[in-house]
Amino acid sequence: MDKYIRFDWAAKRMLRDKANFAVLEGLMTVLLEEKVTIIEILESEGNQEEADDKFNRVDIKAKNSKDEIILVEIQQTRELYYLQRILYGVAKTITEHIRLGNKYDQVKKVYSISIVYFDLGKGSDYLYHGQTQLVGVHTHDQLIINTRDKDAIRMVAPTDIFPEYYIIRVNEFNQVATTPLEEWLDYLKDGNIKDDTTAPGLAEAKQRLQYLQMSAEERAAYDRHMDNIMVQNDILETKVLEGLERGIEQGMAKGLERGIEQGMAKGLERGIEQGMAKGIEQGMAKGIEQGKAEVARKMKASGLAIADIASFTGLTEETVASL
Repeated sequence: MDKYIRFDWAAKRMLRDKANFAVLEGLMTVLLEEKVTIIEILESEGNQEEADDKFNRVDIKAKNSKDEIILVEIQQTRELYYLQRILYGVAKTITEHIRLGNKYDQVKKVYSISIVYFDLGKGSDYLYHGQTQLVGVHTHDQLIINTRDKDAIRMVAPTDIFPEYYIIRVNEFNQVATTPLEEWLDYLKDGNIKDDTTAPGLAEAKQRLQYLQMSAEERAAYDRHMDNIMVQNDILETKVLEGLERGIEQGMAKGLERGIEQGMAKGLERGIEQGMAKGIEQGMAKGIEQGKAEVARKMKASGLAIADIASFTGLTEETVASL
C-alpha cells in the first residue's frame, strides 16, 4: 500500500513549487466550492514593523485568479488564543497588500483556512465556515452596498468584500469518505487516498506526495518530523491530564474553603463550583505550557533548528533558545 506524505510537511516543503499547485488548488476548490487557480505563492510571514509586533505566521499564502488572497495554516498544538491569532493574521494580510495612498478599492478579499489537529473547543462538526453579513435588526434583510467599479455603480454584498474563515478540525473526522471533502479529510487525518479518487487535488497528491519518491535524506527528515509530532502529542496529553488532575484538586480545595467562609449553604455550593472551574482552567493552561517546553527541549536536543521548533510548538524562538 502506498504511503503518502502528510499535508503539513508537504505545505512547508513541497507545495510552494508551481509544479505542485494543483494539490493546493484542489483543496481550495473543494472548500470554496468554485474552481480556484493559484497565480503565485506570496511571502508567508509578515515582517515585524515594531519590536512588539506579532508575526503573521502561516504555512501558505496564495493569490488566486480573482486577485483574492488565500491563507492556509496548519496547527498541531493547542493555542488558547487561536481565534484572535487567525483574526490578526487576516487583518495584517489586508493591510500588507494595500499601499499608503491607494484607494480602498485595492483592499483584497481574504480567505483564511485553518487546519487544526487539536481540540479547538466545543463543537461536533469537522468543518466550520463563517463570513460577515449585515442583516436588518427589524426587517431581517441583507444590506447591499453601492460601490464604484470601473466607472460604473454596482451593488456589492459585504460577503463579497469581508474575509471568510474556514476551520477544519481534523481529529473530529470519523466516517467513511464518500464526498470530495470527506476524501480530503481522510487524507489530512490518516494519509489515505483512494486509488480511484476523483476529488480535486488528490489525484495529483497521489503522484507527487509519495513517501518512497523522496530521497533518503528527505525521508529521514520526514521520519524525524513524524516522531517529534508523536512525542509532542504524548507529552502534551500527559501534561494536560496531570494539569487537569492538579487543577481539580486545587479547585476543590479552594472552592471548599471559600464556600465555608461565605456560608454553609449557598456559599459552599457556589465556592466549590467557581474554584473547580478556575482550578481546571489554570491546571490545563499550565500543563499545556509545560508540555510545549518539554517537547521543545527534546527537539532541541535532537538538533532541530530553533525556528522549526518554534513553528512546531507555538513557542517563541527566544523561549526555545532559553530552554
